[in-house]
Amino acid sequence: MLEQPYFGRRLRRLRLERGMSQAGLVGEGLSTAYLSRLESGERPPTERAVAYLAQRLGVEESALAGPSERRSLTEVLAAVASAPSSTDETAALSRAVEEDTREDPAARWQALWLLSRAHGRDGDHERERVRLLEAIELSGLLQAAELRVRSHVQYARCLRALGDMHRAEPAAREALSIARAEQLPVSDTMAALMVLISIETELGRLETAGRHVKELERDLLPEAGPAQAAEALWTAAVVSNRQGDHATARSRLEQALQLPQCQPDVAFWAWLRAAATAAALQMSPPHVDAAERWLSEAASVLAVIGTPLQRQELRALQAHLAFQKGELDEARALSHALLSESDLRLSYRDKVRLSVLHGRLMILAGSVDDGIATLQELGRQAADSKNLDLSAHIWQTLATTLADVHASSSTGGSVRASTGAGAG
Repeated sequence: MLEQPYFGRRLRRLRLERGMSQAGLVGEGLSTAYLSRLESGERPPTERAVAYLAQRLGVEESALAGPSERRSLTEVLAAVASAPSSTDETAALSRAVEEDTREDPAARWQALWLLSRAHGRDGDHERERVRLLEAIELSGLLQAAELRVRSHVQYARCLRALGDMHRAEPAAREALSIARAEQLPVSDTMAALMVLISIETELGRLETAGRHVKELERDLLPEAGPAQAAEALWTAAVVSNRQGDHATARSRLEQALQLPQCQPDVAFWAWLRAAATAAALQMSPPHVDAAERWLSEAASVLAVIGTPLQRQELRALQAHLAFQKGELDEARALSHALLSESDLRLSYRDKVRLSVLHGRLMILAGSVDDGIATLQELGRQAADSKNLDLSAHIWQTLATTLADVHASSSTGGSVRASTGAGAG
């Protein structure tokens, strides 16, 4: 029989893997209070309870109470670190965290960090958020400034992806404050400042974001490595874009794409071109030729090594590009297919922008009332969640699209998409 607390941890993991609540698992045979004590390790299981729970879970009794094959968290971390690059150790690492006795906070922080990165790559930002919250707590317990900054930076990025600007901004400010107070290396300070700039931009605080960009370029960029310098230039380009200085934005993007890579990272190379594509499509007027070239380069890589999330991001950009090229049927088909997927992993911002494009296409196709209602609801939601830059984009898109429809009605011609509002 598996001893407590390991029995309870295994029982809880099997229950959660099947999406069952405690009440759903116990049925009529046990009380939820008893199950709770079993899962917490407070009560040893009886043979009758093991047999009943195994039957309810649809597993053999040995799967629930057989000898433990538990490896220490440190052992699992070593296996993860040494595994071939194509190996997915997320499930094993997640089980090790669930069964961890919490005797080594540093090892647990590392495991939580790796799991949060994996969840982020999958677009599962809610699970990423939960892991990072514990990582922040542990980094404080360890009193390690570097871990505190990195936990807060990633937490701010995660909240930004979820569209939660209320909590994203203070997390980014805390990261930057710690990095400065502890005089951490440029890489940590730069990461904190970049995520803060991105959040300020989405909050519509362009003047503050612009001041931080000047600080970034003056004090940190000269000492940055190629990959982080490229990300910094892209971050600065986005701010220039929002400020209407599209020439500077284009110059920064070109500079980022031309930076040499000391150790070529194909995934980062592709991400940078996809990010440059999004920025180029949001210029006024959009730089369609450059966007098409960069997106083609990114697609050649992401089609082979891209994650499901990256492939969805690629298809969203292809929909926006098709719209700007005047290929409205293609844009409509791409956006509709992507928004209809049951496992849509896009960030809040990317999902809203794709929905804006779809609503815009509805209006242009003649479903004016439905399209207007879609854009109005998206605009209200963005404003309520403090995504003010996104909210402004939505209302501008609605105004521009209605102007297109009115102009078409006045001239008796076909509706043509205006590029004044940038990418969808």
